[in-house]
Amino acid sequence: MSAINLTIDGQQVEVEPGTTILQAAEKLGIDIPTFCYDPDLTRNAACRMCVVEVEKARALVASCSAPVAPDMVVHTETERTRKAREIILRLILANHYLDCVTCEKTGECKLQDYCYRYGISSSDFVGATKELSLDDTNPFFVRDMNKCLLCGRCVGKCQNVNGAGAIDFTQRGFKSNVGTPFGDPIENSTCDFCGMCIEACPVGALVPKSRIGRGRPWEIEKVKTICPYCSTGCSLELHVNIESDSEEEMVIDATADEEAPVNQGRICARGSFGWDFIHNEHRLTMPLVKQDGVFVEVEWEEALEIIAEKLQELKINFGDDSLGGLVSSRLSNEEIYLFQKLLRSWGTNNVDHISHYHYSSSPHTTEALFKSGVMGSDIDDLNNADLIMVVNSHLASSHPVLNYRLREAARNGTKVIAINPEEQDDADPAHLYISPEIGADEFLLNGLINVIIAENIAQGEGAKDSAVFEDIKKAVSKNTAEQVEKVTGVSVSDIQEAARSYANAERPLILFDSANFKKGSGLKGVRAMLRLAAVAGKNSGPPAGVNFLPDFNNSQGACLMGALPNFLPSLQSIEDNKARESFSKAWATELNAQPGLTAQEMIEQAFKGTLQGMFIAGENPVVESSEQDYVVEALQNIEFLVVQDLFLTETAQHADVVLPAAAFAEKLGTYINVEGRVQLSYPALEPPEDAMPGSEILANLADYLGMDWSSFLMEDVFREMASLSSALEGMNYEQLGCVNNPVAKDSWQDILQEIDNGLAAEDEKGLKLLEDVELNFPYATGKGKGSMAFQLAEINNRAL
Repeated sequence: MSAINLTIDGQQVEVEPGTTILQAAEKLGIDIPTFCYDPDLTRNAACRMCVVEVEKARALVASCSAPVAPDMVVHTETERTRKAREIILRLILANHYLDCVTCEKTGECKLQDYCYRYGISSSDFVGATKELSLDDTNPFFVRDMNKCLLCGRCVGKCQNVNGAGAIDFTQRGFKSNVGTPFGDPIENSTCDFCGMCIEACPVGALVPKSRIGRGRPWEIEKVKTICPYCSTGCSLELHVNIESDSEEEMVIDATADEEAPVNQGRICARGSFGWDFIHNEHRLTMPLVKQDGVFVEVEWEEALEIIAEKLQELKINFGDDSLGGLVSSRLSNEEIYLFQKLLRSWGTNNVDHISHYHYSSSPHTTEALFKSGVMGSDIDDLNNADLIMVVNSHLASSHPVLNYRLREAARNGTKVIAINPEEQDDADPAHLYISPEIGADEFLLNGLINVIIAENIAQGEGAKDSAVFEDIKKAVSKNTAEQVEKVTGVSVSDIQEAARSYANAERPLILFDSANFKKGSGLKGVRAMLRLAAVAGKNSGPPAGVNFLPDFNNSQGACLMGALPNFLPSLQSIEDNKARESFSKAWATELNAQPGLTAQEMIEQAFKGTLQGMFIAGENPVVESSEQDYVVEALQNIEFLVVQDLFLTETAQHADVVLPAAAFAEKLGTYINVEGRVQLSYPALEPPEDAMPGSEILANLADYLGMDWSSFLMEDVFREMASLSSALEGMNYEQLGCVNNPVAKDSWQDILQEIDNGLAAEDEKGLKLLEDVELNFPYATGKGKGSMAFQLAEINNRAL
């Protein structure tokens, strides 16, 4: 159907069919007042603030829900519309607390803005008013329902975006309210405290406790950063009270970045409220050196001198491989890259990240996961799939925002099959929940393959006469539905339904996370998933295939930046002469060709007393391991232990030197999310006192160790990484960032000046530069494609 032309306030606009009047007005930059409207929610036209006058229409029209029509003529600010809005505002004020002077929402309250816009200061409507008690029992936010407009945005977010369904409209008429079933406290409901309802509230009915008394909106700066928790890689906006006289500069709130392509305005409890550790009173602020069993604060120079001296002693007395390094998958790509570069330049490949405690003791397992099993589909494909199978995973706790998308897909008709030995949780949206015995998932999955082959519903290329198909057929021949029922406890009917549903789906996905290695059959189960996809013909897409969801926010970055004992950055084998020579040349040092120790092997060697030194950055293996006493004894056996962290963790307590590091909100860097998207995170604050970003710590230590690192500025580190890693090839901070990028501030000033000069002269180059900036910033990022094959940002070859 062709585009529709209409006129709004004398301006002509062309839009697609199905566009609402409100959306068409937004395209022209015309601001129509709204309370209940949210682009993510179903249009309910409840508040009526958005009414407009349409020529030839008998009554005013709610612009948020009314579709455009050819040659329609709309007037948004007429005497009729103004009077209608004034009446609505007076009706609201008749039953609304007017404590605007002290209200935390002052400055960003839609009710205040519209009252100011239409000159409404009081109400002439008299009658009963609500007298509801203030609810401040929740640890995260305050609920003052006397200020609630009943716009329904919070309900819509809870029901349709999060899918928790914790709140809804209660009672009727004057007693109408928003609350939980039976009026129970919110913490006793299905609420998972994502915080999206708070952000959706247009007035002061919902306010996060962290913001109370800590600055007005005009005193707050919002800084884009990447959530430090799971591998979804949500983009957040940290709110910093930069101009408040009552408090030191600090983060006081976090909200979802509405424009981010990953989470699209969604956020979970960890993102909303899990940032307060930044200001914890127990943060390390000075280097610590253990003297006679007691930690003593020292200056950086002394701490680095001690580390350099002790490492030199270990090297002389025990050789290069006497040192091992363990780095966190939560650190930035730049920090991880410099960490493994430091260890390898020192002469050892004993470098790993903690994920091996969750996956396997073998780095080849990680290679298999991150080369073939990692999420080859995009996050958006969750909404395009017609069947999603979740194996041994509880996404509501491991990847909450992905679970919102899973719930949304289920509501829209996508069939969800969950295979999990645990009891079904209310947060699981599964249509078919299969609960086999712990560790029996491989046998069950082979049973699904058996059913597909037996019923001849396989669609894969291997379903003809290939040797691979015959091998799989032979391997699963004993996994009949009846035999699987005996072994796993899953009924024959459920086995058959799952197999048939998967084989007959056009666009199925299989999702699993590290829980598969804890309560499932591990890599054997992963292989069974891959065989199931291959036999059913679902191993290509998108959306299709088997998708691994790593635990941490930069698990993919840890592998791709070389935090593996036998792989250099981009998963290039340390035994590959060409790859090793390339890095040796770039780093001006001869690299060791012998693969190093895994995380578990380092702990084992430390326990035996054959590993004399360890450098642990951002990790806490004492807590991560299921054998804590064993790890503690291993750390105690180490002759020299250095720990870099934010706190004096259970692991740091056994260190000889502890180095204070910066938190995610205090440093610049990039992270790679579950779909392979490279994202730039900005610092919102300075680190406390003498704490430093890990990149600076490593660069300073390299200097004390006699390594010639010419620069440790983040843009220089990223440039070096991109030159040596195919995962980042062609990327730079300007592409990954936006115009307020503090790193590229000077170059951006030049670009903007060039744009201004070009526009002033109506120069074509200036117009082209402006188009590039508007279209591709701030999210022109690389995205995952297939088996971790990165496609470059669209603007890769454009002149900036």
